[in-house]
Parts: sequence; C-alpha cells; structure tokens
Amino acid sequence: MAEKKNSKQLVVIGAGPGGYAAAFLAADLGMQVTLIDPESSPGGVCLYRGCMPTKALLHAAKFITNSGEAKDWGIEFSKPKVDLDKMRSWKDNVVEKLTSGLGQLCRRRKIDYIQGKAIFVDANTLQVKKGEGNSEQLSFKHAILATGSHPADIPDLSVDSSRVLNSTTALDLENIPNSLLIVGGGYIGLELGTVYAALGTKVSVVEMMPGLLPGVDRDLVSVLSKRIENLFETIMLNTTVAEMKVQKNGIKVKFEGEGLEKKENLYEKVLISVGRKPNSNNLGLENTKVEIDNNGFIKVNKQRQTAEPSIYAVGDVVGEPMLAHKASHEARTAVETIAGYKVAFEPRAIPAVVFTDPEIAWCGLTETQAREENLRVEIAKFPWGASGRAITLGRSDGLTKLIIEPDTKRIFGVGITGTGAGELISEGVLAIEMAALVSDIMLTIHPHPTLSETIMEAAEVFFGQSTHLYRPKRDRI
Repeated sequence: MAEKKNSKQLVVIGAGPGGYAAAFLAADLGMQVTLIDPESSPGGVCLYRGCMPTKALLHAAKFITNSGEAKDWGIEFSKPKVDLDKMRSWKDNVVEKLTSGLGQLCRRRKIDYIQGKAIFVDANTLQVKKGEGNSEQLSFKHAILATGSHPADIPDLSVDSSRVLNSTTALDLENIPNSLLIVGGGYIGLELGTVYAALGTKVSVVEMMPGLLPGVDRDLVSVLSKRIENLFETIMLNTTVAEMKVQKNGIKVKFEGEGLEKKENLYEKVLISVGRKPNSNNLGLENTKVEIDNNGFIKVNKQRQTAEPSIYAVGDVVGEPMLAHKASHEARTAVETIAGYKVAFEPRAIPAVVFTDPEIAWCGLTETQAREENLRVEIAKFPWGASGRAITLGRSDGLTKLIIEPDTKRIFGVGITGTGAGELISEGVLAIEMAALVSDIMLTIHPHPTLSETIMEAAEVFFGQSTHLYRPKRDRI
C-alpha cells in the first residue's frame, strides 16, 4: 500500500537551527529521517532572513565605524565608499554558502529532504504540499515540529507601503534611505539600526518603555545607550506611534508621549521591529491533540513532547527565549527522548547576545530579575576602563558583572557589555551549569592581556583583591 511505502520513522517539520539539528542528530543515531521545509536547503529564518545575514552586515558596518575611529590612533582613511550591490551580493553569498553546506550535510547523512509544506492529517499522518498541485501523504512514527516564528506587526498601524519594513525586508538593502524610524527598541531593531546608521542613514528609534532593551540590566544597557546616542539621530523613550500615513516622499508618523520636541515627523522608511510570533497556525494541529496557549506557543513537557505522544516541538514555536541555540539544544532533547534516552531540557542558563556595538551578553539570573523576584544577591563589577586589553583596543567602555548567591557564593548570573561580549559569555554559562563558586572563577588563570580577564577580575573585586582596580576589602568567607 502507498501508506506503507511512504511510512517514516521520524519526520522533522522545519529546517531551521532546531529542525536541522534534530534531523542531523537523529540520522547520526541511526534513525530514518525525513526533513521538510519550504526552502530548497536547510537554514530556516536564522540563515536565510535572520542571524547570519544580519551579522554579515553588522561586520561590514563595524569596518565602516572603525575606519572613522582610527584617526584617534593616528590612522586616517578617506570616507568609505559603499557599493550597495556588492555588499548585498556578499551578504547573499554568505547565506548561500551556509545553506548549501547544510544541504550537503543532509545528503551525506542520507536524510530525505523534501521541499514543501507539511500539514497534519492526524497524529501519524502528514499531507505534504510541494507546489503546483503536487502533494503526497506520509505516515510517521514520530514527528518534531520546528516551524519557527515570523515578525510581529502592529495591526492598528498597518500601512500598505514598500517604505514600511520588517526585520526580513530590511535585510534586502534596496537602498540607503536618508532617514529611518525604528519602531521598537529591542535587539533586532537596534542591530539593524546600527547597520543603517553606519551606511549613512539618519536613524531614529521610538520605544514605549522608559529604556532600550527592556528587561536587560540597566547598567549594561547604559554603555550601549551612550554610544548610540551619537550614532542615532533621535531616541524617543516612553513614546508610542499613534498614526502612520503614506506620503509621496515617505511615511508621516505621529507620536504620543511626554516631553516630545516633535509630535510628528516624516521618514523615508519605517522599520517595524516589535518582536516575533510563533508559526503554529495552518499546520493542521486541530487534527491532533497538540495544545496551543493564548500566545500561540505549542505546549510541551521537559522532553519537548506535546499532548500528542507522537509529536514533539522545539524552538521559537514552543516559547521564549526565541534563540537559535536554544532551539538546537531542545532538538537534542527531543531526539534523544525518541531514541529512548532518559533526558530533559533543564538548562540553568541560556545565553543571550545583542550584536550591537558594543555587544551586550548575559546568562542566568539578571540583576533585574533578582530585584523583581525579591531575591537576595550580591553584585561584583569590573569596568573595562581598568582592562589593559580594552584600552589597547580603544574600547574601554565595557563592563563585566557577576550575580552571586550570598550564602553559597555560587555564580547565578553573568552580564557583559563591550566589544566581543558574545564571545566571552560562554564562560559564564559554563560556570552556572557547573555550579561554580566565585572563588573558582577568581582562581582560574586567564591569559593576559585579554578581555576574558575581566571575568576573573570581577570575581577578584568580590573579594576586594582585584589587581587592576582598587576596591575596599570586604569580609568574605
């Protein structure tokens, strides 16, 4: 029968960092795997329209910024010339190289890759639409949903215009607009704003909360805020967008908020960056026992199993934080559970990185969370103004902080702001996962001169023994 012929051991729906990680591990464990995605190769939003193209453009933007700052070191360059077509082509080549490489890994692992959209017929059957009326039905023993998320919009401000961008269309780099308003002061908007500002656009940000990057510790954000105040044209806090209207030469925007110098302004383009929503609709889940919460997230247990025993879900579609590395590790848990291992997704720390300049990275408990939950913690900070390596880089505007449990002296959280913070945070993640004490960090020899020393010296500050920063000695046991 056709159904037996098309019966699959494991079907993974969605080929982003959660989906392809699940498919690859399952194949490595000897499973027969089918991977389904609308794109021609694996990659998902992260590789096609998110992490990778954004980071490629941020890398280019940093070169532009550094060329201007080099005059402080006695090196002067003429004003950079931006070949937008070539930059766009380079960004697209990065994406092509990464996605085609994943395609090769699929083939080497003998994974059956199907380009199409999967819809559940029931708890063990999928209808896969391949376009042009071509479809097939597959039966499966287990399925893993890794369908990701999409940019959220603001329904009351819906404007039908190519001048209104989201995080996907902003990466197309159609042109370098003279002015750009970013609605939302979160990490996606600030990263894209950094790119456009470096290319010469006058960037403004409007954020309804009293500070940028809501939820992130204010001392970490303040370092970034001071720098982008000079990079961006305007930052409007405690402000909302009341209305947007399409004009011949731009988008006219009206604002509501206290202390505004201008209640309205005209922008060549507007970028809506107010978060992301899970892709949990139009999957046929109503034909299964899978449950979805009020925010659209699929409910799962610690093994990433849904209320339908044959179906698992990982990544953005199951909830915050919507991060690629979180999805990949959830995928491992789901696959190992299917393979019969006794596992659970119970991380002590999931790192987050904002790839602005300077970068901000954190993991574990934040000072903001501790305050909101009335948790007693101690804080140790090391300013990069006392770091020899930071000074040699001309970037002494950073900060490293440790969140410490007072009784046990365990590391509960780490926060870093400064150049390369995203490369440094993994030491903090490992410290939290291994239940390291602040003394363990202090006694771990770090290479000199490096920015990683700031983590060690923050631990030394806790004991009043920092070599490069004098702080009154405190009684520590």
